Amino acid sequence: MTEYGKNAPLSYNKYLKVTELIGLQETLSEPTSHDELLFIIIHQTYELWFKQILHEIDATLEWLKEGRAFRVNHSLRAVTAIEKVIVSQIHILESMAQIGFLEFRDQLNPASGFQSMQFRELEFVSGTKDENILESFKNDEFVFEKLTKRFNAPSLADEFWNLLERNNFDISTEDSRVQTIVEILTHPEKYADFFIMQDLLIEHDENIALWRYHHVLMVERMLGMKRGTGGSEGAGYLRTTLAKKFIPELWEARTHLKSEPPATAGG
Repeated sequence: MTEYGKNAPLSYNKYLKVTELIGLQETLSEPTSHDELLFIIIHQTYELWFKQILHEIDATLEWLKEGRAFRVNHSLRAVTAIEKVIVSQIHILESMAQIGFLEFRDQLNPASGFQSMQFRELEFVSGTKDENILESFKNDEFVFEKLTKRFNAPSLADEFWNLLERNNFDISTEDSRVQTIVEILTHPEKYADFFIMQDLLIEHDENIALWRYHHVLMVERMLGMKRGTGGSEGAGYLRTTLAKKFIPELWEARTHLKSEPPATAGG
């Protein structure tokens, strides 16, 4: 066995680039505010989780095209598991003292969480595409090109409906898509893979909605109704995002679902 640290071809620290990783947290406040390191680490961690979610969704898109329902559901489970972590992670920020946050907040101008490229990718690839948001990045060539590609490509919602259409479901109109989901919800054993799939997709939708909601509450708890560092209305703007849904037909179908009488023995 190679002696640790002595001409080792690979080590834990080398593989994970720990030296580089722990050097990426550069504070701006002077003197350095105690809470600024936590703020940076939380948001860098978010970006790493967003990267993994996008990795899983990109794989899911390919498996949807190939009709591989098991692999689709397997990756969607990973997505929803990560999202539960990022929802709970928000509350770590609430451990900052409000006055401590204000010690470095002004240094962040005009940066804002609104500018998270990967979160916007996540929205676009999931099915919520806003041309105004895309246009807001037009002065950043790298980000604009990346988001434009996401904006123009089929979304998770698109490929989900395409898969159902290839399996002889009617998805031609919004109403027919709603009725298709009602049919799947009504007969979960008959459509087991699709039942699980739509359930994971609505959970993905719900988790991001929960993330938005907890984010709003955290911002209000820390800052009240102060304006955002990027010039937005802060918590006021964030509240306008709470109604966003990636696949609204999944939610609407629950309204139209009716119970069926239980099957009788021998029936």
